[in-house]
Amino acid sequence: MVLAAGLGTRMRPLTETRPKALVEVAGRTLIDRVLDRLVEAGVRRAVVNVHHFADMLEAHLARRTDIEILIADERAALLDSGGGVRNALPLLGREPIFVANIDSLWTEDVTPPLEQMKAAWDPARMDMLLLLTRRDHGIGFEGPRGFLMDTDGRLTHSADDARPAPFANVGFQILKPETLDGEPDGAFSILPVWWRLQGQGRLFGVVMDAFWMHVGDPAARAEAEARLTR
Repeated sequence: MVLAAGLGTRMRPLTETRPKALVEVAGRTLIDRVLDRLVEAGVRRAVVNVHHFADMLEAHLARRTDIEILIADERAALLDSGGGVRNALPLLGREPIFVANIDSLWTEDVTPPLEQMKAAWDPARMDMLLLLTRRDHGIGFEGPRGFLMDTDGRLTHSADDARPAPFANVGFQILKPETLDGEPDGAFSILPVWWRLQGQGRLFGVVMDAFWMHVGDPAARAEAEARLTR
């Protein structure tokens, strides 16, 4: 599941004429960079949600031939980070899925992060596995909130603004679809799902070795582009 329906307000003026997913970094769109990573990890089918400039994004995605792409249409209303996945469950099936944001890039000369996730995933213990990065190993961090992790990899979401959490959410996760079965239809954030799972001891994390780049606004885009073109 690729979350691509957002308005991209912080990326203006670039998103005044296109969806954020089609903003280019070093000559390749954000969504193609994410799909490239998923293909490398062995993903053969992706569901992409659309809203802002939906027709433009659908036309772009139709040109890819290396992965099957299904569209989750949110033209009528945005459904947020949890509701968007919940809405797409009929297309996603019942096996564990990757969920990916479009604004996370990385550079690597180590184990690919999605391979780290696949190796760490243990459905007997986990309902969700988040890909994390250390705060000293990336760019584009936003605020002090993030995650604490115990020695077994279990996560606690930290909202202590006075003490920055050591790990930040990269925006990729592995999720059991049934985790969202009890959630309401319509828009909702994934945050309450994190909180529920951490209380059950079913929320885990794995820390990426690669250098993370959060491309949230034009300045972060420029910095990521500079790193990718060195």
